[in-house]
Amino acid sequence: MDNNTDVWQQYYQKALNRPHSARTELAVNLNTSGLQVAVDCGCGTGSDIAFLSAHGYQVHGFDVNSDSVSLCRERFAGDAQVSISQAAFEDFAYPRCGVMIAHSSLFFADPARFAATWQAMASSLAAGGVFSGDFMGMDDSWATGYRTATAPMTRQQVTDLFAGFDIIQLHERNEQGITALGRTKQWHIFSVVAVKRS
Repeated sequence: MDNNTDVWQQYYQKALNRPHSARTELAVNLNTSGLQVAVDCGCGTGSDIAFLSAHGYQVHGFDVNSDSVSLCRERFAGDAQVSISQAAFEDFAYPRCGVMIAHSSLFFADPARFAATWQAMASSLAAGGVFSGDFMGMDDSWATGYRTATAPMTRQQVTDLFAGFDIIQLHERNEQGITALGRTKQWHIFSVVAVKRS
């Protein structure tokens, strides 16, 4: 991604004013783990971090992109509830948590290491904890030939990930749409909110 610094900087400028996701609110409302610890995987400009911190969560945000990390470190410099790391999905040390957010980010996890990465993520969620995130479908324009490796999945592969969870929402989007930078592409995304069983 560092080879596309200008693209990411444009994206972050547009994303700065984006509100937190409604699914982050849902995750907080569904969390019965007793843990007010959250992880934001691929935290971007930090809109979900701001919401989680405001609701009393200790938030661990990470992103592979240095611009995102710098922006979030500056944004949350005075917030003792928030820690920001530069890391990839595969390398982050996931703390025990009650909420895990991975909105529009798992697309870029290393497909060769995805199984182990998902195991680390899922096992760090406490019973009663909530995962909210997005997975790339096979029809997405970025599923093949994108500038960096992506991790596209079938609907069955996505649902198989949640064998130990109760799926609250599973929304599939498969349509032409506009990117944050105004370009047209085919979006094929599975958005999941799920509660981990004990």
